Amino acid sequence: MTEWSTVRRRYEVALAGVLLYVLLDAVAQLLPPHYSPISQAESDLAVGPYGYIMTLNFLNRGVLSLEFLFALMGTVRLAGERVSRYRSGFYLLGVWSVGALLLAVFPTDVPSTPVSWHGAIHLIVAVVAFIGGGFGALMISVRMNGGVLRGARRFALPIGALSVMFLLVEVLGPFSAPHPMSDYGGLAERVFLGSVLAWISAVAVHMLRNSKLIPDESALYRH
Repeated sequence: MTEWSTVRRRYEVALAGVLLYVLLDAVAQLLPPHYSPISQAESDLAVGPYGYIMTLNFLNRGVLSLEFLFALMGTVRLAGERVSRYRSGFYLLGVWSVGALLLAVFPTDVPSTPVSWHGAIHLIVAVVAFIGGGFGALMISVRMNGGVLRGARRFALPIGALSVMFLLVEVLGPFSAPHPMSDYGGLAERVFLGSVLAWISAVAVHMLRNSKLIPDESALYRH
């Protein structure tokens, strides 16, 4: 298997992971009685008799994000470009990816229950991971002004900017508008998560459709 084949497979795994994420999220929301995706956080789905579904989905989000990150790094490297050009964005996207894995390990506290040590860790990890996802997408998109990723910038940058905007609503909303966020916090979170996953999907699809942008590997090895 060539290096580009490995990179391509990683993009495909990331896209399959996004589809699985949407499916598992929908199933997890339908099972618990009285659960509201509009007002309640996604993490609440990981608590209770059906919590294992959301726990698996956290793991899925972490794995698909890591697969995408490694694919993107491989794309840049195979094109003969410096990975360091995107270093800050790659680090932030790595934080987003690892954060999702940690969320599966430390369950949240459901509303109206005392704060536990694992619930506190979950909250901190979630905030840090969300920051990594939003700003990681934006910073990588900003650096797409040249090289092999240049063609993706026209849609990646707007989606990345929206991700940061939705992130600010999600993180700062409870402090600036506590009452609306108590009613619509779950929706705000899902819009943000959806924007990051949409960014991952859009870039992955673009690279799979434009594999000609990657130089022939046999030519690389002859030099």
